[in-house]
Amino acid sequence: MNVTWLEHLLGEEWEIFPAGGATGDAYYAKQNDQKLFLKRNSSPFLAVLSAEGIVPKLLWTKRMENGDVITAQHWLNGRELKPKDMGVNRVARLLSKIHRSRELLDMLKRLGKQALTPCSIVQDIERTIEFEKLELPVFKEALIFLKKELPNVQFDEKVVCHCDVNHNNWLLSEADQLYLIDWDGAMIADPAIDIGMLLYSYIPEDQWEEWILNYGMAMTPSLERRMFWYVLAQTIVSILFNRARNNLKETNEGLENLKALLGRRQ
Repeated sequence: MNVTWLEHLLGEEWEIFPAGGATGDAYYAKQNDQKLFLKRNSSPFLAVLSAEGIVPKLLWTKRMENGDVITAQHWLNGRELKPKDMGVNRVARLLSKIHRSRELLDMLKRLGKQALTPCSIVQDIERTIEFEKLELPVFKEALIFLKKELPNVQFDEKVVCHCDVNHNNWLLSEADQLYLIDWDGAMIADPAIDIGMLLYSYIPEDQWEEWILNYGMAMTPSLERRMFWYVLAQTIVSILFNRARNNLKETNEGLENLKALLGRRQ
């Protein structure tokens, strides 16, 4: 997608500029007081997220002559959440709403998404490590633990997980409405994936129980075990991702985090 296509679609009176992001497929458009966020080939999942009030309102969807589908959402003034904001009740409540949404789950299933399982995660990690010929002792130690714990982290109740609950993906509008954006990596999986990464990244451990109560359930040994397992696995995946892109600083930080996690395993 480029500005020429958008000018043809919207009209030359609109001011259009890139919204950033890895794909380059997102743009902002502005005309007087009207503001739009435009994206190319968003998933049909976006319509359900909008209807549920989880992302800013979807205004329209249009198919271009070349087959591309352009979506337009309200461009809202607001701010990303800061790390210190992640402990507020509304974050826990919105994540709980997402995990309990039958509409979101049904839509992802209709789109052909298969549930993510602990076994498939371990297999993907092992394939990548073998392909890259990585023989770091810390990876070997982590994989031994992950495989040993597989019988203890099975959980049948799969839900829609965002899988990247970083504070930068939470938007608080000027109207004080909270949204969770950037759903490209959404999966059907154990809710412990989202909960674990959020708690380990942002919430002091002595506040986990209170946060989980605000989410709408109680902390259990099973949840704690699954949270730790997924955080450990996601840390390895993040290291492999950054290493493949020569992000040396992030790779080294990830390795240190992995060592620290292994040091606290039970």
